[in-house]
Amino acid sequence: MAEMIRNPRVMKRAQAEVREVFKMNGRVDETCINEMKYLKLVIKETLRLHPPAPLLLPRECGETCEINGYDIPVKSKVIVNAWAIGRDPNSWSDPERFYPERFNDSSVDYKGNNFELIPFGAGRRICPGITFGLMNVELTLALMLYHFDWKLPNGMKAEELDMTEQFALTVRRKDGLFLIPSIATQCS
Repeated sequence: MAEMIRNPRVMKRAQAEVREVFKMNGRVDETCINEMKYLKLVIKETLRLHPPAPLLLPRECGETCEINGYDIPVKSKVIVNAWAIGRDPNSWSDPERFYPERFNDSSVDYKGNNFELIPFGAGRRICPGITFGLMNVELTLALMLYHFDWKLPNGMKAEELDMTEQFALTVRRKDGLFLIPSIATQCS
């Protein structure tokens, strides 16, 4: 939600899509969740910039190898920084920019096959709850976008929103996100 509040164009487009997809039903449910192509792009871009676990589970190097000029001995413990990978300028153009459209016509997915996007890890230690977690996020976000319009409190401007993160085992915003909902008139 914070990235969409900071990027009103993205919020407007995501709301329009959700409201169009579910207008016949009059309610949001999982039956049409796969029709929300743009919302999926928004979530993917959010997870690229803000992976839930910035440092993945440690891995043990199975053989001696070299990475960027560094020799990694066998049996070394290696910790993968998913946060830095998602912001790597060698993999992403304008990596700090929130731009969901970068995933249009892209085969990059969460399954750990594309190592430039690994918010859920990769290989044998990939998060087993990817599908469940994504479905929960998609459905909850769709409900929020369908039923409400959102704004910042006290006349605060989008560019004033502090996006500082607090790092721990998982990442979260340093300060809570406070928004004012108003019932959307388009979905009545």
